[in-house]
Amino acid sequence: MRWRSQDSPDSAHYARLRERMVREQIQNRGIKDQRVLDAMMFVPRHLFVKPEVMDNAYDDNAMPLSHGQTISQPYIVGLMTELLQPEKTSKVLEIGTGCGYQTAVLAEIVQQVYTVEIIPELAESAWKRLQALGYQNVQGKIGNGYYGWEEYAPFDGILVAAAPEKVPEPLLQQLVVGGRLVLPVGDYYQDLVCIRKTERGLERRTISGVRFVPMTGAPEG
Repeated sequence: MRWRSQDSPDSAHYARLRERMVREQIQNRGIKDQRVLDAMMFVPRHLFVKPEVMDNAYDDNAMPLSHGQTISQPYIVGLMTELLQPEKTSKVLEIGTGCGYQTAVLAEIVQQVYTVEIIPELAESAWKRLQALGYQNVQGKIGNGYYGWEEYAPFDGILVAAAPEKVPEPLLQQLVVGGRLVLPVGDYYQDLVCIRKTERGLERRTISGVRFVPMTGAPEG
């Protein structure tokens, strides 16, 4: 774990809010993976939101970022991370860095996170934040996440934080056999989908309805 609790004069206050978030929003709603619970108990979500809304950072909802983007609801972060089934030795690709909160949660669990963000201002802000918090197992780039990051493929898991209308074929190609792709799919109506790549083909599960910002780099049609 990279960050330490002396994040602000009110660190004890935020630690209590974080503990309540994990207990009430994450654990009580069925997230059981202890690695996910520990990571979300540890990562300071309030440092990933705008200063004026820091006291609301542990509420049970998504929050707006700049450029029309959002930081996902804590439960959805926990659910998507658990569905990925990350291991300590995993190499994970994240599409949609945003503010870097999901990135940090993944970085607490896996060996290496590669993260792609299409909006330069968001990417640069997130990288600075992650570096300041001491995360050295994260590598990011500005680019179109629809096409993944072929240079570092294959990945043990891929997590997508924006919704394409269809599952991007390049991401499926960049998964290892046995790896999982977790992403929202759809236009106005979206489903959270978990796809496992096997020797026999793809196993696809629909988890629940969700609402994410659209994947702006996805090709039309």
